[in-house]
Amino acid sequence: MPEAVPPAPAAILAAMPITLTINGRERRLSVEPWVTLLDLLREREDLTGTKKGCDHGQCGACTVLVDGRRINSCLKLAVSLDGASITTIEGLADGSRLDPLQQAFMDHDAFQCGYCTPGQICSAKGLLNENQAPTRQEVQELMSGNLCRCGAYTNIVDAIMEVLEARGEARAASAEAAR
Repeated sequence: MPEAVPPAPAAILAAMPITLTINGRERRLSVEPWVTLLDLLREREDLTGTKKGCDHGQCGACTVLVDGRRINSCLKLAVSLDGASITTIEGLADGSRLDPLQQAFMDHDAFQCGYCTPGQICSAKGLLNENQAPTRQEVQELMSGNLCRCGAYTNIVDAIMEVLEARGEARAASAEAAR
């Protein structure tokens, strides 16, 4: 007869204290070990711009920035981020002044239904932070983890390329082909 598995110690199931800086504001939180960053942001911090799409890390709707790098927040346990700086779509604008990516998305009609847009913009911001995609083809490749059911991909890439060009970081496709 198999041995009975003892119940988990209560300490493992108890909420854990963590500190996160969310959109520039330090937050001391008590979080159960199974709570994802996505659920913490949406359900406890009322930051509903971050969307729950597939809840399996396959669509990118939940993309946020952790210490400037893009992650799928549905796959990350909040307790594993103690001390981290989190930026959501709500934290990109500076008061009423939109982030250049937010403005470019508007200028290029880089959304239709808008559900994926917060994740697309956060992913694009991370892409700019990584400074690894100066060509249109590289932007397309490195944004491929963010799905858009409406098919606004061309406009999304146009918006990102505009920001890259404004920053002087874009390379023309012909220069890329010459390499």
